[in-house]
Amino acid sequence: MYVAPSILSADFGNLQAEINAICEAGCDLIHIDVMDGHFVPNLTIGPLVVNAVAKVATKPLDIHLMVENNTFFADLFLPLKPKFLTFHIEEEKHPLRLIDHIRKHDVSPGIVLNPHTPVSSLEHIIDEVDMVLLMSVNPGFGGQSFMPLVYDKIRALRELIDRKNAKCLIEVDGGVNGLNAPELDEAGADILVAGNYIFSSNSYAEAIRAIKLEF
Repeated sequence: MYVAPSILSADFGNLQAEINAICEAGCDLIHIDVMDGHFVPNLTIGPLVVNAVAKVATKPLDIHLMVENNTFFADLFLPLKPKFLTFHIEEEKHPLRLIDHIRKHDVSPGIVLNPHTPVSSLEHIIDEVDMVLLMSVNPGFGGQSFMPLVYDKIRALRELIDRKNAKCLIEVDGGVNGLNAPELDEAGADILVAGNYIFSSNSYAEAIRAIKLEF
């Protein structure tokens, strides 16, 4: 299991120290939520802050766009060379075009599904992406409770990936913790995003190990 701490829950007054701490604690990716105040009712960070994170991070960036006008925002962040750049299928009229645009910048493209969006929407696109991010909360704010309906979505997505012989990782974001990590692993998740669970813990390393199922 790979773990991607969401810096939405970090102490932004000590952001460099927080990034250093999660990297040293054994995270695999650094999850960055970009919100525009339109697609979701919150406004977060732009490329200047993400560039500062990239300069100190020793782990790859995983940028999650929660925005309108995906191509505009993708072009802001692609020069920073994240490992993954994901966008919401609900907000994109031409997903294949954007996927190709992202890949041409040597960045791995991914698609995000809101809790209500069915896995079947990926039937003809799953083999074009490197990751699918399943939201297990309504996007826009940290600290929400996990929606159990996502377990079945993970299983359905895993079945689709296997049936299409796609090379695609499954990421889950929202309300993830050490208690639900085993069932998420059993359902077929590859990457777990956790914000509040890690950054509110007394030990980032212990919280990350719990999600990785390293007891």
